[in-house]
Amino acid sequence: MANLNDSLAQLQSIDGALTAAVVDSSSGMVLGSVGSGVDIELAAAGNTEVVRAKLATMKSLNLNDQIDDILITLGKQYHIIRPVAKKEGLFVYMVLDKARANLALSRRKVQDIEQALVV
Repeated sequence: MANLNDSLAQLQSIDGALTAAVVDSSSGMVLGSVGSGVDIELAAAGNTEVVRAKLATMKSLNLNDQIDDILITLGKQYHIIRPVAKKEGLFVYMVLDKARANLALSRRKVQDIEQALVV
């Protein structure tokens, strides 16, 4: 089990990491962040809408399931959004440099860190 600061430090140690945050999806507020290169407050608020939209779509489709993660691939970056299973309403948001990151390994590390996170 890792506290918020330890988890953020682990996220920042992932190859290609630019920035990471833990976000409250009910308000869009950043609970903690690390790194640079992205306006994390703006990104957190915007990606809160992504999470809400996906949950609403799942509900409309009567899907009785959960989101493991959401991957957004840009030209130069990967954005990983991973809801915190133990704490509904929170998600981990990770931005990676596409040229330096191993996507499969990064997703696995984000999963491991999310599962160990204690907030």
